[in-house]
Amino acid sequence: MSQPSPSFDLPLAIITLAAGKGSRMRSDLPKVLHTLAGKPMLQHVLDSASQLAGARQYVVIGHGAEQVQAAIAQDVCWAIQQQQQGTGHAVAQALPEVPDDALVLVLYGDVPLITPATLSALLQQTHASKGQEGGLALLTIELVDATGYGRIVRDESGNIQAIVEHKDATPEQRAIGEVNTGILAVSASHLRRWLPLLSANNVQGEYYLTDIVALAVAEGIAVRAIHPQHEHEVQGVNDRLQLAGLERVFQRQQADNLLRLGVALADPARLDIRGSLTVGHDVAIDVGCIFEGDVILGDGVTIGPYCVIRNSQLAAATRVEAYCHIDEAAVAQACVVGPYARLRPGADLANGARVGNFCEVKKAHIGAGSKVNHLSYIGDAEVGTNVNIGAGTITCNYDGVNKALTRIGDNAFIGSNSALVAPVAIGANVTIGAGSVIVSPVADHQLAIARGKQRNIDGWQRPVKKC
Repeated sequence: MSQPSPSFDLPLAIITLAAGKGSRMRSDLPKVLHTLAGKPMLQHVLDSASQLAGARQYVVIGHGAEQVQAAIAQDVCWAIQQQQQGTGHAVAQALPEVPDDALVLVLYGDVPLITPATLSALLQQTHASKGQEGGLALLTIELVDATGYGRIVRDESGNIQAIVEHKDATPEQRAIGEVNTGILAVSASHLRRWLPLLSANNVQGEYYLTDIVALAVAEGIAVRAIHPQHEHEVQGVNDRLQLAGLERVFQRQQADNLLRLGVALADPARLDIRGSLTVGHDVAIDVGCIFEGDVILGDGVTIGPYCVIRNSQLAAATRVEAYCHIDEAAVAQACVVGPYARLRPGADLANGARVGNFCEVKKAHIGAGSKVNHLSYIGDAEVGTNVNIGAGTITCNYDGVNKALTRIGDNAFIGSNSALVAPVAIGANVTIGAGSVIVSPVADHQLAIARGKQRNIDGWQRPVKKC
């Protein structure tokens, strides 16, 4: 749901800093491309920011710039920070493309759980100051252990005076619990005036964006701060341990939302949603399930343990047994899938169809009431209604170059261990004898048997192992 826009007429420029390498991730992949819930952290930030009406997004990249650009499909304005010389320097790389009259919101590509509601509230704070340019708004938070964070220094009246980075702070300043998150909002005109005044005369030898607070105070410009509703909104990721922690926060949020919708979760802590999951009434999900992309579960659907379902729709009263993989498939009402079944892209099950133990279906329609219960592969096929496909049956759909179609008519019975060599058509009410290799069409109501003649040899001596 989109969040309300700030109540003033300024273009909104969102600058997201994403140039760092992330050496503590111990990976060649740029830090902001490491995934949370199956999506790059940077994409989470951009998605939240995009819900602010009228926003134009700018992303500052450096390490792995080409990889980052290739991974992010949406329309953003890219700026390159060739050398990482601090947050102030990073913002300066994007500022030339920002309109002079814009309000600038600075975000971070490794802070993935920031919410549109918090950002909207922060933007409102800039308008609390008189004048078209507004003031400076900071997102701060109180921490019990503030080690490593910039401290918010206030005067005796509680007015913000400066942000002092941890490495530059005195012992008295390090005792302060209110810290800077780095997320702020301020007019572009203020930034154009202040950024050239920043100095790298500090322990890190970098241009700190936080130093604009002291510049604002010196000019008598109001500096206000708000806190996020939840601490995890502003938690950054520096290593895989922190990323794993935020993953569980995010997944628990998804699980809680499902519980509020009435979904029965066997264990809310053992669920992963990596996309969107839409559910009907009386849905039940067992432990260890993963949902990717866009998944829709109809009323009364039950999902057994350790299933993976991706970009699929399952209609009402369908039951999925344990350890199934369902990928880009459509499953109609009252079907039974599994256990240990795999529905590949293009699998289409009509009402009441069954696909059971260790079966695989790919680009095939399984008609209403039809059964593929055991150890079978059905690919590139049109299967009619009330068909029974015996164990070990395969459609031989690939000749090494091209795929071909198998058609099976209504009420056909396919004996176990049969091979249907496509292209081939099997009529309605046909019976295929077990162990047959069918290469020619079979007309309605026929029995087809195609197997080698059995020979029984008397006195057969088994081979003896040589010493």
